[in-house]
Amino acid sequence: MRMIIFGPPGSGKGTYASRLVGILGVPHISTGDLVREEIRMQTEVGRIAKQYVERGELVPDDIIISLLVKRLQKPDAERGFILDGFPRTIGQAKFLEENFKIDLVINLVVPDELIIQRLSNRLICKICGAIYNRLTLKPKVDEICDVCGGELYQREDDKPEVIRERLKVYRVNTEPLINYYREKKILRDIYCEDLTIPPEIIVKKILEAIDEMKKK
Repeated sequence: MRMIIFGPPGSGKGTYASRLVGILGVPHISTGDLVREEIRMQTEVGRIAKQYVERGELVPDDIIISLLVKRLQKPDAERGFILDGFPRTIGQAKFLEENFKIDLVINLVVPDELIIQRLSNRLICKICGAIYNRLTLKPKVDEICDVCGGELYQREDDKPEVIRERLKVYRVNTEPLINYYREKKILRDIYCEDLTIPPEIIVKKILEAIDEMKKK
């Protein structure tokens, strides 16, 4: 299964994808994580990408695509993958279409106020990147990761005023892609309109969409 997950910041892409990985047996590939790793390792690509990130600009397609292709060539992606953060442009979508057949696109539909509430309570592990939430997905020990014991922190951009701006940018940039895949009839909308809905319920909806697509 080769699939893409679209959704605004804080819609739960990482949370749902981490659960789908164990069920589907395919990797969750976040281009944002790939870029951050290059920056962390201070590679030549990372130094170039960092300049764009610090200016709040999108990293150029050629850099993103080269990182993605390198990742997709690893053995664990042979059976499929879950893409998160790619494509961001129609050009990137066309590259995928020409090189990797996408089976399904999931579009997470979440109200803005719900996202703001969720993100302002989000915590992330400094070591392994596991995601928690003070309201809906608390760690067993306060501020400590259940998985690796690392310290949990809140991102600087998880503040209401910053989140609202990020949501505006996301919708302007992503709407053409939603329409692009909807026209190809491989996009499915998954609605989440209640903060208290357990992640497993949304994952079940995504799995139902996968089964539906397989039957076609």
